[in-house]
Amino acid sequence: MSMTLLLSFLGAAILLTLMPGPDNLFVLAQSISQNKKAGIMTTLGLCTGILVHTTAAALGISAIVYQSTLAFTIVKYAGAVYLLYLAWGAFREKDASFDIEEQAHIGYGKLYRRGVLMNVLNPKVSLFFLALFPQFLDTTPDAWSIPFQMVVLGLVFMVQAFLIFSVVSMFAEIVRGWLMRFPSLGKRINVIKGVLLGLIGLKLALGGEGK
Repeated sequence: MSMTLLLSFLGAAILLTLMPGPDNLFVLAQSISQNKKAGIMTTLGLCTGILVHTTAAALGISAIVYQSTLAFTIVKYAGAVYLLYLAWGAFREKDASFDIEEQAHIGYGKLYRRGVLMNVLNPKVSLFFLALFPQFLDTTPDAWSIPFQMVVLGLVFMVQAFLIFSVVSMFAEIVRGWLMRFPSLGKRINVIKGVLLGLIGLKLALGGEGK
């Protein structure tokens, strides 16, 4: 695999990661409601999900799921229901205190698992990889095997996504600090989180089948 292909893929991956979407909105919501560490742990979970989708794409599993309308629909709605469940929980806590120490009961391990589930239960991530990766594969006779190249591309995507989402987490904590200066706004942090999660869940549920 040539350096030119890798750099081209990296540029495309960065642009796509910066575009508003479910993953960066999810990180934003967690960071605003708690702190940047919460966002970074959520990011680690999302990146673990990227590894799952990369492996599935490399093995051809994603293509099989995509060809099965029932399997695709089940995974899609499972992800949507999970996100709406998290949104419901956020709305229930809308009047809770927003002191950072009191928010610590939301363990980082739990946030990591949320990130994994959020990413794995979005079948469109695998479909996205299946559509994007082939454009940057080296098919010359002496090139690496196709599955290995896909794994490399997946790792590149994961690393840049982690770095960008970490910056998003840091920015969101600054926004959280600003909101906390105004009690009337601070009391609405979980409402903002609930709205973001609800919108992500509805977008996933109401989105097309991708066919």
